[in-house]
Amino acid sequence: MEQFTQMYAALGVSPAVYEYGEKALERLRERFAEIDKIAEYNQGKVIAAMQKNRVSAACFAGTTGYGYDDLGRDNLERVYADVFHTEAALVRPQITCGTHALTVALSANLLPGDELLSPVGLPYDTLQEVIGIRESPCSLKEYGVSYRQVDLLPGGTFDFDGIRAAINEKTKLVTIQRSKGYATRPTFSVTQIGELIAFVKSIKPDVLVMVDNCYGEFVETIEPSDVGADMVVGSLIKNPGGGLAPIGGYICGTRECVNRCAYRLTAPGLGQEVGANLGLMTSLYQGFFLAPTVVAGAEKGAIFAANLYEPLGFKCVPNATESRHDIIQAVELGSEKAMIAFCAGIQGAAPVDAFATPLPWDMPGYNDNVIMAAGAFIQGSSIELSADGPIRPPYAVYFQGGLTWCHAKLGILKSLQEMVNAGLVDL
Repeated sequence: MEQFTQMYAALGVSPAVYEYGEKALERLRERFAEIDKIAEYNQGKVIAAMQKNRVSAACFAGTTGYGYDDLGRDNLERVYADVFHTEAALVRPQITCGTHALTVALSANLLPGDELLSPVGLPYDTLQEVIGIRESPCSLKEYGVSYRQVDLLPGGTFDFDGIRAAINEKTKLVTIQRSKGYATRPTFSVTQIGELIAFVKSIKPDVLVMVDNCYGEFVETIEPSDVGADMVVGSLIKNPGGGLAPIGGYICGTRECVNRCAYRLTAPGLGQEVGANLGLMTSLYQGFFLAPTVVAGAEKGAIFAANLYEPLGFKCVPNATESRHDIIQAVELGSEKAMIAFCAGIQGAAPVDAFATPLPWDMPGYNDNVIMAAGAFIQGSSIELSADGPIRPPYAVYFQGGLTWCHAKLGILKSLQEMVNAGLVDL
């Protein structure tokens, strides 16, 4: 124990904070063991898909130009489709981020005169300009797609009566955001998403359902595509990239939906036939292979965070004992000063740019100043240790990631140390 105390002290964590963390860990051993079981199951899914599709060294060869007959690219998409149990998949480095992947999926499957419905309240900040909730050039609104939303009921449950009333003849696509985004509402389980999908399709069977799956992949043994989603969409610099994918996004779903997405991403008539992999295949395959274990470590970090901060009087979403359906831990800190201290601790635990000081700034796509701590090997990779949040009440910070559980643990301890140093917490 003394050896570890000294090691953490050298990293800026006092013996008092370290011992406080160790007491919390004693309560979490059984829970962590359950997370490891889920990771083991999901690891088996990925290996089975890679073996079924005969992944070989030839799949790692780089291609340029048009990327015709790209064996690795095409095979990776078959692997994703098998893991997510869908008819088809689009997995491309040309998709720049999660918001881009969602934009492709929406704009490919909505036409002028159609209506988009969110039955889970306001979408994530960056999607609001895509839809046209906040005005922007090239928004769906500008192209004649209308939007309607039904807010969640108090407590974060679905307003089924409101959803029934909102669905009409123009409703073409329903978008469900699995994770909380910059809101302190619960993340939805796959089972809850399945119930919502079944409900909307019972009212309008031909409606398309897209699930923003960001931060949720591999947290459970099933995905929204297993419970009726027509498309599941996400970013490769989050969960499924395993920390190795340097860029990219995915869309898994029905063949018709994915084909339209491919035409929107490239060009009508070209679709999935073009798009060179630029030598990224090894990272995309290996990252996907590692993803179940990396996600398990990140989930443990989120649970550890709640079990440190909740006993100190901070509201945590999810709380210290609730079941988990994504890797994000929201902690309501109550002030800008506390957010800055928390993020300083996360930054100080990073292997990259640990010397930097995170401060709020006017970040593109957001309506409020945002503070972001991320010392990552890949810029913006939120499967790596990071914390961020908009500077607005209730001054919640959103902690996620950690390529290893050990790093996630250090990050949370450092955040708490900075809170102690700032006089914001007494242990």
